[in-house]
Amino acid sequence: MASEQPARCYTATKDQLLKRLNRIEGQIRGVARMIEDERYCIDVMTQISAAQAALDKIALGLLDGHVRHCLAGDGEAPPTPEAQTEELMGAVGRMVSR
Repeated sequence: MASEQPARCYTATKDQLLKRLNRIEGQIRGVARMIEDERYCIDVMTQISAAQAALDKIALGLLDGHVRHCLAGDGEAPPTPEAQTEELMGAVGRMVSR
């Protein structure tokens, strides 16, 4: 008998996440078209910044869900508070280290 996959903290909003990611994918294609069309550098950079902000918003939402579901609830979090803190701070560090 196959074991069931544990529920992820984003399962309830999976469709919303995929829609947002599809929009961001469209933004990135738009940036590529801007480059092909040799658009003004600042305009291209503005679109890149908007795409990064949209990805950051998704990442922050996922992190919020992880804390509420996995760390404080029924998820696959590390067993000790110290390990949970290390995991959380590692995730935050990756988000802000650009």
